[in-house]
Amino acid sequence: MSTALNNLSQHDASNIPDGSPFKISIVVSEWNSMISSSLTKGAVDTLIDAGVYQNNIKVYKVPGSFELIYGAKKAQHQKPDAVIAVGSIIRGETKHFDFICQAVSHGIKDLNIQSDIPVIFCVLTDNNLQQAQDRSGGKHGNKGIDAALAALKMANFRSQIL
Repeated sequence: MSTALNNLSQHDASNIPDGSPFKISIVVSEWNSMISSSLTKGAVDTLIDAGVYQNNIKVYKVPGSFELIYGAKKAQHQKPDAVIAVGSIIRGETKHFDFICQAVSHGIKDLNIQSDIPVIFCVLTDNNLQQAQDRSGGKHGNKGIDAALAALKMANFRSQIL
């Protein structure tokens, strides 16, 4: 989704499902922790505002974004209604950025194919620190908020089709 100087974290509260019946797991990369912690705060605050009970939100930490795949898979074993994978990958001087971004996006996609519990992709893949800051509470909003809203909608969707 292109942000083109827009704050996309603004939303219509009437379109958010009641979160009180849901349990949500959040798996957070410790790498670029200034960014990932801001995304996590946005997600947690949004879930609580939507009615998810604080004790029904579990936050697990993993070392980096690559490890989000394994962490999300293990979080699914706890039987939450949705999992949010939170991370921040910032381009460096080598191709490592490309390999990690591709592996993480494919890994999370694979989890969604293999499991009945949705995994929401909240991994920033930015060219520089400023872009990451802009998307984790800056001028483009907080993508953690967007991920929490997606998790609520997918948890609600899942509950309707089970």
